Amino acid sequence: MKQTALETIALTKQFRDFWQRITVTAVKEVSFQVATGTVFGLLGPNGSGKTTTLRLMTGLLHPSSGCIRILGDSPTSLQTRRRIGYLPETDGFYEFLSGRDNLRFYAGLFGYSGREASRRADTLLDTVGLIRDAHRPVGEFSKGMKRRIGLAQALLNDPELLILDEPTAGLDPAGCRQVKELLRQRAQSGRTVVVSSHLLADIEDLCESVCILHQGRVVAQGRLAEMLEQREQHRFTTGVLTTAQCESLQESFLSITGSAALMDHPHRALESYFTQVVEQVGQPSS
Repeated sequence: MKQTALETIALTKQFRDFWQRITVTAVKEVSFQVATGTVFGLLGPNGSGKTTTLRLMTGLLHPSSGCIRILGDSPTSLQTRRRIGYLPETDGFYEFLSGRDNLRFYAGLFGYSGREASRRADTLLDTVGLIRDAHRPVGEFSKGMKRRIGLAQALLNDPELLILDEPTAGLDPAGCRQVKELLRQRAQSGRTVVVSSHLLADIEDLCESVCILHQGRVVAQGRLAEMLEQREQHRFTTGVLTTAQCESLQESFLSITGSAALMDHPHRALESYFTQVVEQVGQPSS
């Protein structure tokens, strides 16, 4: 049985005005668990409390009530913060500095020496596909490139828990695929990833479990495969069949169940097809 990397119990966050009157309750008694070595999705429409919940996880906000435990400790603990990587929804880089220099600066905040900071910066720039643009000022980066370097910054300390707010926003399909593969590898290596995203296809492709928020409350949570499974229906998958065989099967279904079965061809994901086509076009002709 997997250990728990993150747990919230009746987590509540209220914002107050100058006179301490409650203006909004952004998170209302939210409870969930995230198992170690998994990718967990936090979903919900705008204003559902996702970003507030992520900030509570990182210790940037303090709960009004309830409890949150990260890696067995409080998110405000200095030791816990050293074990967390965080990619916020908005970028926080020095735009006049190059991508490499930004990463070197943040690596220094973790206590890495100049040589080690440079090594980690170059390794992560290569990992996220930005090594060729390492010298460019971040202010010249596209939105997708800023997401990539933001992910590199979140990985600088090789965190045990990676918290990501809209990690694939602005990325092209190839970039999305690269980032998702990187996050899968993190989970396979025993690290834990929490992802908040509006791109439901990415969540479905990536996450093992999810929690859905609406108006600050949990409205659904669990293992994604179980949540999406339609147990009242059944699907049979076969190899290549002739037309005659298909017609014979339909007759059998009709005689056994009293109704014809829906018969169609399986579809691959658009991302997979797009990537295959682009890679084929990009290959030199023989």
